[in-house]
This record gives sequence, C-alpha cells and structure tokens, in this order.
Amino acid sequence: MTAVLELDGITKRFGTLVANDAVSLSLAKGEILALLGENGAGKTTLMNILFGHYTADEGEVHVFGSTLPPGKPRAAIEAGVGMVHQHFTLAGNLTVLDNVVLGSEPLMRLQSQRARARARLAAIAERFGLPVDPDARIGDLSVGERQRVEILKALYRDASILILDEPTAVLARPEAERLFDTLRGMTRGGLSLIFISHKLHEVMAASDRVVVLRGGRNVAERRTADTDPDELAELMVGRRVTRPRRQQHATGAPVVIGTDITVREGGERRLDGVSFQVCEGEILGIVGVSGNGQAALGRLLSGLARPDAGRLTLNGEDMGALGPRALVRAGVGRIPEDRHAEGAVGELPVWENAVLERMGTAEFSSRGFVRRGAARRFAHTLIERFDIRGAAAETRTRLLSGGNMQKLILGRILSAGPRFILANQPTRGLDEGAIAAVHAELLAARAEGAAILLITEELEEAIGLADRMQAIVRGRLSAPVAAEQADSRRLGLMMAGMWERDDAA
Repeated sequence: MTAVLELDGITKRFGTLVANDAVSLSLAKGEILALLGENGAGKTTLMNILFGHYTADEGEVHVFGSTLPPGKPRAAIEAGVGMVHQHFTLAGNLTVLDNVVLGSEPLMRLQSQRARARARLAAIAERFGLPVDPDARIGDLSVGERQRVEILKALYRDASILILDEPTAVLARPEAERLFDTLRGMTRGGLSLIFISHKLHEVMAASDRVVVLRGGRNVAERRTADTDPDELAELMVGRRVTRPRRQQHATGAPVVIGTDITVREGGERRLDGVSFQVCEGEILGIVGVSGNGQAALGRLLSGLARPDAGRLTLNGEDMGALGPRALVRAGVGRIPEDRHAEGAVGELPVWENAVLERMGTAEFSSRGFVRRGAARRFAHTLIERFDIRGAAAETRTRLLSGGNMQKLILGRILSAGPRFILANQPTRGLDEGAIAAVHAELLAARAEGAAILLITEELEEAIGLADRMQAIVRGRLSAPVAAEQADSRRLGLMMAGMWERDDAA
C-alpha cells in the first residue's frame, strides 16, 4: 500500500528525559493506525513532532514523499496534516462556523467570505457524515458535537492525514462508537488516520494496524486482525496485566445516606429525588451515559453543590451544608471527574499538590509556615508507593502524564485514611496498567473499611469493582442491583432507562 506518511528515526529529549527514542512508523493511504502505549510512553510527543508543535532532536518526517520542515505547524497543515487534540481548542462563545474558519482566512476577508465558507462547511459535513449546525454556539454543544467540530476544522483545511489524540477520552461509549463508524467511512473516501488510545476494545474495533510504544520506543507492530487485547496489553506494559476484581466480604453500617435529594442548577433539575446509601467496606457503582446527572452528583458529594430538597448525611450528621474543606476534615476523599481542572494545580510542584488538602495540619505546617521538608518527604513516599513515573518532588505537576497525575491524586487521598471516597470517573483516559493500579488501590481501601461511591461510564469497571449498582438516567436513580444479579446486558438496559418500565409494572 502507498505510504502517505513516514516518521524516520524520531528522537526527542526533554533534559535527561528521552520522550521518543529513534521511533519510526508509516501510514498508508486509507488506513487507520492505532498508536498504543502507557501514559507517558511518548505518543503525544511523537504526534506533536509530526504536527510541528515540537522539533525533533533527530529524525525526519516525510509526507507524500516530501520532507516536512520541523517545528512549523502551518507547513504540516499545508502538506495535508490535521490534528484533533485531546483537550478541545474551541472558542465557546463563537459559532461553529466562526471556529472552523478562524485562522484559515485573513481577518478582513472573514465577513466577505462567510457565504462561501458556509457552503463549503456544509459540503464537507455531508461528505464525511458529520452533521452540525453552523450557527450553533460552541458552548451550547454536547461533547460529541464539539468533537465533530474539531474534525471539521481539520477537514476544512484540506487535511488528508488526520491525527486524533485520545478522541474518545471525554465521550461515552455510544458516542465513541458513532465516532469510529464515521471515521471508517472517512477512510473509504481516501482519508488516512492515526488515533492515540488507551482503550483496547476501541483499538481492536476501529484500527487496521497497531503500533505500540513503551518507554519512548517502538516495541511492536501488529495487524489488528492478527492480535488480541491480552497481547496488546502485555506489549504496552511489558508484563501480563490482569485487573483485580472484587471479592465478597461483609459490609458495615451506612456511612453516607442520600434520601429524596433534588439539586437544581441553572433553573433545571440535575438530580430529581435520588436516594442511595454507601456502607463501610462497600463500593456502590453509579453507571450512566454522560450528561444524566453524574456531574451534579459529584459536585454534591464534593461540597460544591447543596441539595434543594431531601437529606444527605455522613455518619448520621448533616452533610449537605458542608463545604469542600469541612468534608475533607470529616474524612471524605474526592477523586474529581476532571483531574486537570479540579484535581491538581498544574503549575505547582508535585510536593505541593501532594499536601494541598492537608496544608493546614500540624504534620505539614507550623506557626503558619509550611514544613517543606516534611511535605517533600511525604511526596517522595507517594511517588514510591503509587509508582508515579517521571515525577520528583519538585516536578511541575502539569508535566505528568494523565495516569501519573491520577496516581498522585489517589495517593494524596488514600494516605489520609478516608472514611468515604468519591471516585468520579477514576480511570478515564488511563492505560491498562494504570487502570489495574487504581482498581487495586480502591479495592484495598474497601478492604480497610472505606465506603466508596464509584461514578463510571465503563460497565466492565462497575462489574469488576462494585458490590451494588444503580443507573442514573435524566437525574434519577434506579433501585440498587446486587453485583451477583448484574451483567453488561442488564446494566446497559438500565442505563437506557429500562428500569423505569419495571417500576411502572
């Protein structure tokens, strides 16, 4: 098959860290290539070199047989390379059309070219099966719709090679399946795709070929039809990976009880009369498609929202009126949905993030001054215990990969011995090795008596960890189902609201 892209011996160093070590790969016309690897394996760095955001220390990039000038994104765009980043780069206050054409035309010509741009965008959207309202405001679109706009931006600039960095990191599974159906249709039109992913089921379902990076090196290449998820997981991590699973044991008294809770935000009911309880030594799984009230439930249990009706208690005491600081002091550990925006301060070093929620305690402060030595020693302990790779006490937290940042947050929480843990999408965007590590830590906390409420969109995660499960649909919760009575089919029906029919019956 004709190669449209070749990376030849790409090496990139950041100080003493070798992010890419003589990596070579090729992409054929009309092919979907999956780039697989652990968090921090060098995948995103490699793609940023291809797109011109970074300059390689060694090696070359060839597009359609021509050498691409290093460090020049415009040269990459003009050569037909488009990139869709994991974190969207859209202006929320502008329309779809404005976002798509922004940067592609001189500012003085934007207004005069608007009708032509609208017609061209409509033609591209129809050709590639990416329907979107050009006049819709980005801030009003769903996550899946924003993903479409990012892809349309690249196609509008005549991209024939499309790079997608973790394209489903913020998508629910139905949205992800629709996206990959669309991408397969786009390759039939001659587009060539590289997508970065940690999700093995997506790699198996969507790709033609897989390249595995480990420690910055290309360690394996497989035709997707000739491999399986177990082999890919082992190649990715360098050892056999098995996710731990919940073992039955006795649970204790209720720790958190929610009774008929309603939460209104922006004039709408985000939670509508929900009831639940989590006991000592138990994991309660809340499953649902994104946008059905999980975010409001997370804010409620983090002290960022208060119930408009109903009652929320922690160890028998009113929990609904407590703010985040009071909840932490009361023994609540919080793994937020968005680790970048809510879980850590990226510009602070690892040691400060490690003690962020306990800065005022005697262990880490004295007479109003931070005990930096104690904080740094504590951070080093977390790095060792939780295998936070690429980290030292002074490392800027934003430089950590997503999985290692999640391990830092988890270590900070578990080291305080919480009585109740909110685990909100705890493995989103993580690789198999990191997922197994996070699951093991949650199950260890459960064994020590912690009550854990797990909010997840991954059915396999809920089935492997939770003792009981409830589905959330349009802000309402189903009755709990014991793990022994739950399987993927039943949970999938519950996530679609089928339990409401059972209630009616």
